[in-house]
Amino acid sequence: MLRINELKLPLDGTEEDLKKSAAKVLHIQPGDITSMSIFKRSIDSRKKENIFFSCAVDVEINGNEERILKKSDSRRVSQSEFYEYEPVEVKRKSTFRPVIVGFGPAGMFCSLMLARAGLKPIVLERGNDVDQRTKDVHNFWTTRNLNTQSNIQYGEGGAGTFSDGKLTTGIKDKKQRKIFTEFVHFGAPEQILYSNYPHIGTDKLVDVVKNLRKEVIELGGEIHFGCQLTDLIIANNYIHGVTYKDQNGSLVDLETDTVVLAIGHSARDTVEMLYRKNINIIQKAFSVGTRIEHPREMIDKAQYGDFAGHPALGAANYKMACHPDHGRGAYTFCMCPGGTVVCASSEEGGVVVNGMSEYARDKENSNAALLVGIEPDDFPSDHPLAGIELQRQIEQKAFELGGKDYTAPCQLVGDFLKNQKSTKLQSVTPSCPTGTTPSDIRLILPKRVTDTMADAILQMDRKLKGFALPEAVLTAPETRSSSPVRIVRGDFYECFQGENVLGGVYPCGEGAGYAGGIVSAGVDGIRVAEAILTDEHDY
Repeated sequence: MLRINELKLPLDGTEEDLKKSAAKVLHIQPGDITSMSIFKRSIDSRKKENIFFSCAVDVEINGNEERILKKSDSRRVSQSEFYEYEPVEVKRKSTFRPVIVGFGPAGMFCSLMLARAGLKPIVLERGNDVDQRTKDVHNFWTTRNLNTQSNIQYGEGGAGTFSDGKLTTGIKDKKQRKIFTEFVHFGAPEQILYSNYPHIGTDKLVDVVKNLRKEVIELGGEIHFGCQLTDLIIANNYIHGVTYKDQNGSLVDLETDTVVLAIGHSARDTVEMLYRKNINIIQKAFSVGTRIEHPREMIDKAQYGDFAGHPALGAANYKMACHPDHGRGAYTFCMCPGGTVVCASSEEGGVVVNGMSEYARDKENSNAALLVGIEPDDFPSDHPLAGIELQRQIEQKAFELGGKDYTAPCQLVGDFLKNQKSTKLQSVTPSCPTGTTPSDIRLILPKRVTDTMADAILQMDRKLKGFALPEAVLTAPETRSSSPVRIVRGDFYECFQGENVLGGVYPCGEGAGYAGGIVSAGVDGIRVAEAILTDEHDY
């Protein structure tokens, strides 16, 4: 099979047009191509008067592939390379069932791999199943009564379930392909396998998560919702069990020799418990900022010109980064075309915002996080959990400024750049379901962050016309883009208690500080599962 790169396909082009282009590059007839599949497709919008898809395809041909390959342009044609995940050899001797704490992407894929290997994992998820969790979230947005155990941060599917289901990643691990193929297996759109900006959408991700859960259970796994880890039972540097609070509030001891801590980036109380158990935790850089919200049509026009609104394009995406004079990196993150800003609080007395899109991406506004890096030097102290404290301080300030009812403070971009408080909104209507109140976000975020954001908005406006639209809305604060701690682990993925390896305890995913999104967290879940399956110790 041959792979052909840089094939141009008009927005209204068909599969037959793509086949003709492939045949032309190979100097053969379209009829000589017996099968074709898209490997990668991206939008080339560099010239607004001529926007098209740039495709890479894999083809099988009726002819001598080696001869055709030799005659073709080596810069565009090569032998196809495919990655197929190969399960590791199971060497585990222990008969104890592993316990997975958390059922976000890391916990989901770790439990799936262990279940397929016959280990029948037991999952403890503090939040509710995705259907009840959806009700909990919408109830919060409607009544402002926060369920601190089941919300946008906690529950089946993890924080990414109420986002865009975005699958972009910067990691190079080939296992990421396994994440994509499994998502398609469980019901995600096939386009994620080749799209340059793959996303599932929160509406479709719900069913994908349920289908994955169903397989884990069918293979003998157990998933217990509404169950929060409260303690680790440790002796002689090995894990012997866990204590958790069940749905009725009763404490339950569970014997095991393997615990995966896939707790997510917002399980602060769990991190505090681990710190009290002398688990080795260190500070980690993270980012804070706001959501910036523009009219979708404006962003579409800026990116696609006269092609904006073409059904083949959908809502436009963007991704930008810059390094203003203040020396801090600023960047956009988790861009949600045609989406909404949502209140994503998980602790009483704190406001957090995030972005969310459904698969259609057809809402009135588009939004993205506008973030600035925070280094440990900016933390209030050298305590390992000082980053968590900084997050809390910011979120509590936002709660106070918003009126103490989970209304999110917002500010017009024009007012922010003039360093003046906003008093009323203009043409852009904020989408946050718990409401917004015009304010001054400089009262919430550190000065270095807001100074950098102001410079970044102007720089980014030169890259994306209209980004500095005075009527655009900044909604604050975005504080949960990643974990502010790392649970230190060794070469075999186990953590440390003091100076000693804590046998059988595996920090995993975003909450442990080893991932930064759905795909990287899922890959880390697979890595940890492999470490467990190949561990020959019998504790």
